[in-house]
Amino acid sequence: MSKQAEFAVILKMNAMFADLGADELQRLSNLCHTQHLGNGEVLFQKGDPGDALFGVRRGQVRIETGASDGSRLTLNFMGSGDLFGEVAVLDGQSRTADATAGEASELFVLRREDFLAFLEREPKVAIKIIALLCQRIRWQSERMEESMLQPLPVRLARRLCALAADFGSEVHISQEQLGVFVGAARESVNRQLQAWRKEAILDLQRGRILLRNMTKLTSIARNE
Repeated sequence: MSKQAEFAVILKMNAMFADLGADELQRLSNLCHTQHLGNGEVLFQKGDPGDALFGVRRGQVRIETGASDGSRLTLNFMGSGDLFGEVAVLDGQSRTADATAGEASELFVLRREDFLAFLEREPKVAIKIIALLCQRIRWQSERMEESMLQPLPVRLARRLCALAADFGSEVHISQEQLGVFVGAARESVNRQLQAWRKEAILDLQRGRILLRNMTKLTSIARNE
């Protein structure tokens, strides 16, 4: 399968492009090129021009932002098949967060000028984008609610379930990174993970978490 065909498959799996026909997807994917990133390499930083839409062919990209005290907040993890950069590529404004490779990665890149030209020819794609952006707003609202109202076990279980959906039962993330992701101290995260380890819900190894009982973890995430 060619790289353009792979990108077409990724586009088809995304809500923004799901209703496009095979020919339309092929025309759009033909506009892309690929870019390689090494582990820890910065793709873009907050304030950089929003000049491209990205799709992850393989690897992992962290979407992060910084605070005035120097701390980092991980907003999302992007894995194989994920698209990101939609907002900046649409409005042409600066990036609102940083993107850094969590491991060696290969990305599909669709430039803003090529994408906008395609939207002018395919207005139904623009309608799907509006729906996608609304979903993102809802996601942000839910995460804010989690951080303010939900207890740590629920927040932690939801994050692990979301990561498992992208990366499988072996999640490569440190406890410090996970703490930043759920808005909790590393010590609090460690205590909860150790409790779940004793219950055989998961296993802990250096730099990764092995999820053993997704049924139980999902139940906790639902606050059941």
